[in-house]
Amino acid sequence: MASSSSLVLLAAALVALASWQQAIAYDPSPLQDFCVADKNSNVRVNGFPCKDPMAVTPDDFYNPAMIIDKRRDTNNKVGSNVTNINVESFPGLNTLGISLARIDYAPLGVNPPHIHPRATELLTVLEGTLYLGFVTSNPNRLFSKVVKKGDVFVFPKAMIHFQMNLDHDKPAAALSSLSSQNPGVITIASAVFGSKPPISDDVLAKAFQVEKKLIDWLQSQFWDTNY
Repeated sequence: MASSSSLVLLAAALVALASWQQAIAYDPSPLQDFCVADKNSNVRVNGFPCKDPMAVTPDDFYNPAMIIDKRRDTNNKVGSNVTNINVESFPGLNTLGISLARIDYAPLGVNPPHIHPRATELLTVLEGTLYLGFVTSNPNRLFSKVVKKGDVFVFPKAMIHFQMNLDHDKPAAALSSLSSQNPGVITIASAVFGSKPPISDDVLAKAFQVEKKLIDWLQSQFWDTNY
């Protein structure tokens, strides 16, 4: 019969294993062949409940090319447009831990510094030349690169990253795969200066070491625009 000390060690090992599994599992892991999201369900879970398997069709695993293969309008202040293919628009991705995004850039367009809180991003350049990079946690080291058509670059999970089209007169495009069915996005500038309700200008003036009137002006730019 196992001793009490052996049982304690076994219990500790099981707790450690469970904690490790929880730490590395960001998206729900599938416990069946598939779990097509039921967007009409009133059940609230971490992710989406499953559609009845008998009601699933091939279209649940299909997304038409027109969604991702066409250039998007980049006529905005930053000169970029992101088209997401995630569980919100593609229910078959539910529990599979993957999604896509197409990014279109106007000449000199920027995909501003942002993070994906739940995903690593692997970007492939479809056309054009991009300057891109990410910044680590403190002490905030920058890893940047100029990349061209066919090149691939990875942004680690939850790191601040960005891209810019370096061409003055030609558009650019990229395709990203992300390691979450719902990566989320937090654009740094709009989060800091465009939050609703706004962050106190006293806080931001102190943090950025500038006068409050500059903070007030920046906040007005984000509150009055479709950034």
